[in-house]
Amino acid sequence: MKTTKIEWTDKTWNPVTGCTKISAGCVNCYAEVMARRLQAMGPDKYKNGFNLTLHKDVLSEPLKWKKPHTIFVCSMSDLFHKDVPDEFITQVVGVIRLTPQHRYQLLTKRVERMADYFSTRQIPDNVWLGVTVENREAKKRIDYLRTLSAPIRFLSCEPLLEDLGEINFDNIDWVIVGGESGTSARPMKEKWVLSIKEQTEKQGSAFFFKQWGTWGRDGVKRNKHENGKLIGGEIYQQMPEIKHDNSLLLA
Repeated sequence: MKTTKIEWTDKTWNPVTGCTKISAGCVNCYAEVMARRLQAMGPDKYKNGFNLTLHKDVLSEPLKWKKPHTIFVCSMSDLFHKDVPDEFITQVVGVIRLTPQHRYQLLTKRVERMADYFSTRQIPDNVWLGVTVENREAKKRIDYLRTLSAPIRFLSCEPLLEDLGEINFDNIDWVIVGGESGTSARPMKEKWVLSIKEQTEKQGSAFFFKQWGTWGRDGVKRNKHENGKLIGGEIYQQMPEIKHDNSLLLA
């Protein structure tokens, strides 16, 4: 059963909440908006709002989930933020190792630290590693990611803010693309999306189009649900081919 609205996963696990902005994709951070909203509602976990906070009390959550899940780790933060100690990351990875029935998706904009962390540590077989690539400047993150020996390496081109030009998808298994949502959303153009789609098809990476967002494919600003997720009248939401673990199915 899905417990998140994020279409490319089915559960979230947030042993860290809060973050700081480091690139263009962070400008209208959905997690910050959500954290402020939750803070106003009063739950103890979000009493610090969007200030980076470690939550040791939720480290054991995945141990209680017996059914296999695909789990997005730190949807409300970045596990590889400079203020998250290596020791805490190691505790998170330890829980991942203890729960081989699950698949875990680690997505970061701080790929240099992720690469450095795993340079001296083995990547668990049930971890997918990803980086956000929202503009051309962020394409340099891909080169760090492709060197890491994860079962699945993926890109999140969301929010897609410009034409990424030519992309080398060597050793990249999955590419997620989506437009920005919210009142301050920046538009995404159809030709940018089609360029990525065509390149993934030529190079063999799975392509997952999440949504147009607040700006439709026609350049009109409206509710994201009205804009939908169709490209040429079709839905393109491929999942990557699992290389090492064929026994688990996406929930």
